Formats: sequence, structure tokens, C-alpha cells
Amino acid sequence: MTDVIHLLPDHVANQIAAGEVVQRPASVIKELLENAIDAGGTNIKILVKEAGKTLIQVTDNGKGMSVTDARLCFERHATSKINSAEDLFSLKTKGFRGEALASIAAIAHVELKSRRQDDEVGTCIKIESSEVTSQEACVTPVGTTICVKNLFYNIPARRNFLKSDTVELRHVIDEFQRVALAHPAIQFSLFHNGSELFQLPEANYRQRIVNIFGGKTNEKLVPVEEDTAIVKIHGFVGKPEFAKKGRGEQFFFVNDRFIKSPYLNHAVTAAFEGLLKDKAYPSYFLFLDVDPKSIDINIHPTKTEIKFDDEHALYTILRSSIKHSLGQFNVAPVLDFDRDSSLDTPYDFSQKEITPPKVEVDPNFNPFKTERSGGGYTPNYRTEKSAGSWQSLYNGLRSEGTESFSTRTQVEFESDQVTGNLFGLKDEGEAGGTTFQLNKKYIVTTLKSGILVIDQQRAHTRILYEELLKNITVTSAVSQQLLFPLTIQFSTNEMELLKEIKDSLEQTGFIFSEVKKDGVEISGIPTLISESEVEILLEQLLLDLENEVPGAAFSQVDTLAKSLSRGMAVKSGTALNIAEQQNIVNSLFACKESSLSPFNKPVFITLTVDELDKKFM
Repeated sequence: MTDVIHLLPDHVANQIAAGEVVQRPASVIKELLENAIDAGGTNIKILVKEAGKTLIQVTDNGKGMSVTDARLCFERHATSKINSAEDLFSLKTKGFRGEALASIAAIAHVELKSRRQDDEVGTCIKIESSEVTSQEACVTPVGTTICVKNLFYNIPARRNFLKSDTVELRHVIDEFQRVALAHPAIQFSLFHNGSELFQLPEANYRQRIVNIFGGKTNEKLVPVEEDTAIVKIHGFVGKPEFAKKGRGEQFFFVNDRFIKSPYLNHAVTAAFEGLLKDKAYPSYFLFLDVDPKSIDINIHPTKTEIKFDDEHALYTILRSSIKHSLGQFNVAPVLDFDRDSSLDTPYDFSQKEITPPKVEVDPNFNPFKTERSGGGYTPNYRTEKSAGSWQSLYNGLRSEGTESFSTRTQVEFESDQVTGNLFGLKDEGEAGGTTFQLNKKYIVTTLKSGILVIDQQRAHTRILYEELLKNITVTSAVSQQLLFPLTIQFSTNEMELLKEIKDSLEQTGFIFSEVKKDGVEISGIPTLISESEVEILLEQLLLDLENEVPGAAFSQVDTLAKSLSRGMAVKSGTALNIAEQQNIVNSLFACKESSLSPFNKPVFITLTVDELDKKFM
């Protein structure tokens, strides 16, 4: 019998390791950025083409590499970060495995240019599938530039698994934001297909957050600061009223390294207990500094999971710190809900002695006398008017060219409450009275064989869904012009997604008068929604599109129609008149699919006479 166990070739082992380290272009961005930071770079530039599938170039002004280091860095387990196993528990660098560059070089075309401050010329190395094709001296500035081209070119199956450019770019931006937030003292810039996405100058933590997520973020932040023997916490949490429906603005950093921790996330949520709306998630940017010996980073190749020595104590300190900050800055409500702050004693008067007020009374004052020029008072009796003065009351009431007074048999007044009609119906009298509303949630109508119970929200969602699909794909919808344009701010990630669906949104009735780098200006909206609902509707739409991760154009249009119809539909708990109830019933059964909502939920149920008879047996 021959031996069956053998060592794998290096290039095969590198491709296997690449499957763990490099999952998509965003993984390459993360590894190269961390290497640039470890090299002491203070100005890092990233160029990306086609969301990283074609080109990823990272340039830093760090200390650079020698000729030997430049060649050795692409070998497996070659690193300058650690020397022994004990160093794993005192890590102060981002990387330590020595696998990233070897894994990247195994699945892409890599070109490295690097020069140290003391060297006259630099080194240029080109590698394809772990094989060095050329190594020569070159002219290059101090620092390192790495170009990664044609990612997964030799693994077609992995390349086919990549999503659309929009989805992959969103992951690239996520990784870029995580690294940039943790290092505000470093300048970062990100370019995609020649256009600038981010230009982040050197700043403090608060300024870096505002530069990434927009100017309006500044008013939403509440500082958190706590220093204990176990952990030092600093950062910011978002005010409860600005909580979002997604988890996009939730960041934990431990020793300037982004991590994911459901346990610590629960501590933050517990601190906001009673302050958040249903299905709303708080924003937070929290930085935890702990002793490197008390954590273990070597758990997963992505290094986003960390084990703590005492998670329970960390949980308690984090929750208490956030609660303290919310109370200190008057974000959490006080117990006395009827307290009026305008009645509080000002600080300037808190030490003054209380004296009775002085009241001055004029004993000669008489409100029924008027003063004459000659002195004294005379009674203010009403004087008689001239005989013809009563006619002046009717001046202007004569009709032009006639002698008779114009009279009105009926006077119309504007109603106290103006309510719009959601469904654009004709006169209510035309609608029949065969429906009624049950518990402001269901519409009950009669059939020949029994009764029909319709969920009004699901039914209206189905009606709007089919109407929106028609508007997006066939004909444009009608818009209502706004008197004053509406300006809404979005993050860079959200703006990239919004630009992609802009044409589809315009088909549904939105009119964008201006599209900026950090927001949009809207001058027209669909007729079925109000101005106050636009921002909520668009935020929910972008969240749905991110969660659906659309790859094809059809699925994106479908997600768009589903999200808009859910946001625009009449909600449960809304009272409907007879005409509106009839319109929902008639429009529902004019749909192509009336029995199911766009989310595959039943819209109505029927109760036949036989089923009702059985209930009374």
C-alpha cells in the first residue's frame, strides 16, 4: 500500500487560505488599509474600479519596505507584527497572521511599489497566482503602493458568486468607514471609477463621524465618557428621537479595531429601554480601550470577533455609562412629567431674600370719566349720532348699477377640519352602503354566499404595489408640486443606492430638483403621500433595498414597489368612510392577484352561510 497523505503545494494552500481571508473586494480593502496603518501612514488613498473587481489600489506614505521585505511579505506566515506566541496577548497592531498578502497574491494580479526614506530608489514586484513575474528597481515616492487587479481571475466560480457592483461597492464603503472611524488622525480618501466618494481630513472623533455621515449627524450625538480599571469607554450615542429602523450606524471598536458583539449590543439597547419606538435601533460609535492581555483576537481570520475575560463586568459598565450620559444631557425624561421648566428659579435669584411685593393704588382713579383739556373729569356718556349716520352702516352693500341691496339666502363657511381623500373618489352618495369597518382594521362586505372580511392595510398595499409596478415599467405617475422644496440628507452609502433607483422613483411621482453629494432636494412627490412622510418613506426604502441585496434590475424594481406600497398604504387603526371602503374593495378585485399581499400574506377570508350555520348548531 502506498502512502496517501502528502503536503499541498504552496499555491494550493494559499488559495485555500484565500477563501477564508478574501471573501469579496471589501476584504482586500480591509487588509490593505490595516497594513498601511501599521506601516505608519498618515495619508492613505484608495482607488477602486468596478467595485474592486477590476482594480483596488491603496497608497500610503508610511515607512516603506526594503528589497528583501518587499519580496518576503508575500510568503505565507511572513509578518513583522509578532515574533512569538506570547505576542498574541499584547497586540498593538492590526495584522499579525501573515496570511493576507499571500492570499491576495494567490487569486489576483498584484503589483507592489515601495521605498524607504533612506533609499534612493524603490522596489517594484509583480505577482500572478503566487508566482513572481518580475522584480526590479523603480522610482516611487516614500511609502507603499499596492495594486490588486482582476480579483478571482483564476477562480471563476468565486468570481461568479460576487454580487452587482452596487452591492459590492456598499461593502467596500462599509469597510472603509470602519477603518476611517477608528483612526481620525489619519487622512483618508476614496475614489470609485474616477469620482470622489470620501475626502476625510485629519480630525477628532466627533468631526470624523460628521464628515462620514453628514452635517446633520452632529446634533444627534450624545457624548459618552467613562474611565474604570477594567475598561476606558469614550464615544457617542445617538439621541432616541433619531433612532433608525436599521443597524447601519452601530459601531464598536476595541483598541481601535472594529468588532461585532451581540452581547455588548444588547447592553446598549438595554440602556435605551423605554426611550425607543418599536423596531427602532439606536446609533452608537463607541470606543473601548482594554488591556490587550484581557482579550483574545485570534478567533476568526476577519478578526471581528473578540473574547473578553470578564464580559459581564463590561456589559454592566457599558450600560451604566450610556444611561448616565443620556440622563446627564437631559435626553432621558425626568420622573415629574408635569414639571414646567419655565417655573424653575434662575441661578441669579436662588440666594436672594424673599420680600413682599409693593402695591401702589391710585384712590382718585375712575374708569368712567374722561379727562378734559381744562382739567377735571366729565362723565363719558354716549353722544347721539346725526340722523343720517345709520345709513353709513350699509355703505358698499349696494350692487353696482342697481338700487336694491344684494342679499344672500345661504352663507358658506370653510370647514374647521380639512381632510384629504386618499382614494380620489366621486361623491360619497354614489357608493353603496354594503360595507362597514370592523375595529378600524378590517372591511366587512357581503357576498351572495356569505360575508367577506378584508385586511384594509394588506389590500391597499396590493393595490398600490400593482399600480407602482405599472408606473415604473409602463407609464409615469402624477406628481404634486411642493410649494417649498424638501431637502433630505443621506450618507454616502445611501446616496450611491439612491442614485441607482432615481429614475424608478421619478416614474412613481418623485421629482428631484437637485442631487448633491450628501443629500437630495425634492420638488415633487406622489399624490398619495404627504410631505411629512417622504423622509420616513425613503429611509425605509433604502433599508429594504440594502436588506434585499438586489442583484438584477427586475428584483430591484420589485423591492422598490414593495417598499413604497407598504409605506404609502393606509395603516391599521385608520377610520375609513363608506366611499373609501368601497373603493378598496372594488380596486382590490381589479388586481391581477387579489388574494395575497406583495409579501405573500392573505388579504381576505370568506365565511359562507354554511359555516355560519355550523356555528349555531
